[in-house]
Amino acid sequence: MNRYERMRFWILVLMTSVSGFTQGMLLPLISIIFEKDGIDSSLNGLNATGLYIGVLFASPLMEAPLRKFGYKPMILTGGLAVIASLLLFSAWKSLWFWFVLRLLIGIGDHMLNFSTQTWITSFSRKGRLGRNIALYGLFFSLGFAAGPAMTRLVEISEKLPFILTSMISLCFWLAVFLLKNEHPESDLENVSFLSTFQRFGKVWKYAWVALLPPLGYGFMESSLNSSFPIYALRNGIDVDAVSLIIPAFAIGSIIFQLPLGMLSDRFGRRKTLITVLLIGCACFAAAALSKSSAVALFACFFIAGMAVGSTFSLGISFMSDLLPRTLLPAGNIMCGILYSFGSMAGPYLCGLVIDYIKGPAFFLLISFLLLFLASAIFSFKKSKASASQHS
Repeated sequence: MNRYERMRFWILVLMTSVSGFTQGMLLPLISIIFEKDGIDSSLNGLNATGLYIGVLFASPLMEAPLRKFGYKPMILTGGLAVIASLLLFSAWKSLWFWFVLRLLIGIGDHMLNFSTQTWITSFSRKGRLGRNIALYGLFFSLGFAAGPAMTRLVEISEKLPFILTSMISLCFWLAVFLLKNEHPESDLENVSFLSTFQRFGKVWKYAWVALLPPLGYGFMESSLNSSFPIYALRNGIDVDAVSLIIPAFAIGSIIFQLPLGMLSDRFGRRKTLITVLLIGCACFAAAALSKSSAVALFACFFIAGMAVGSTFSLGISFMSDLLPRTLLPAGNIMCGILYSFGSMAGPYLCGLVIDYIKGPAFFLLISFLLLFLASAIFSFKKSKASASQHS
């Protein structure tokens, strides 16, 4: 890569870290604020789905403007929506107003993430795809790991974390103006709303298995960051301990994100995904036995992060292996859609489990999900992957 190409890659990666930081801060922070206000855990979890409803709402509308206007305007627009919404959290505290703001952040975040993902997968060479997407995931995880630390600022002021995060986001957003605009490859002269859904069908037909890891990651990530604080507080674990346990998962993923990406380049995404999902299943089963031990939960979260903290980026790389470049925008949108479905289901289902099923059912639910995903990917035959590449 020449100097500009390296700068372009690192600016895109840094924008991803801002998105991770925002999400990592919002999920536990708002859960803790609402829990202290006495709001029911299932309603608390339902409110957290606002961000992912925004993603789902925006997803079918993303491909056409990306092809028309290019990557840079999409990233700038999405980033601006996130910054403005973060500032508005401090204007009025209301369950439903904050739900709407989360929805707007979901739309802005998806514009930003979809555009950066597609841009990176479009210019990455085959032998470095796993590495580049792993770095993408690594910096998202770095941001996500730093986000929950902002929960401590709630003791000073509930408004402070939102204002500070918006200022940090603004600083990184300005760097995007240094990039030249580019457009994705296309085999169509016009991209309509209908043609987008037709391309979604092709993506599902050829690469359905690669969409499962983003689904599972969304369920797991949102549950750990939104529902686990409630589980922890009800089991005698204080807020300071929660603010350390949650980042342990992201820290584990940070350590192994790049090595796993490089290993997947060498040994294949399918084998790598099956292995890490089984390790993650075992870790959350162990967490179910840890009860209210903060030290044991920290260890379980850390080891699980090392294994399954890379499932989203591995899923994107797997999807990119199975699809032609002209379907990559639709494929990246589908990854975002499945991630959002998982993220919406996680907090609500886990909130219900915490309310109505006592004991470690919260962790067992995540463990069984990872086992199911590993089984589904194992059932995917190489012949299908090979056929999809030539269709």
